Amino acid sequence: MTIHVNEACVGCGLCVNICPQVFTMTDEGVAAARDEIFPEQEAQAQEAAESCPAGAIEVTP
Repeated sequence: MTIHVNEACVGCGLCVNICPQVFTMTDEGVAAARDEIFPEQEAQAQEAAESCPAGAIEVTP
């Protein structure tokens, strides 16, 4: 699984609150996803993507 946070991110931080092992906030105030996502993090990362109010998190299996 790979995750990308696109330019639609509004920086609300919900993804970081749901899955801090995968998402971080950048100095620009938007979210970013780590490069490597472990299998045990996938469900929580998927939940964060589905919860994103801006639809900015793209998940690729």
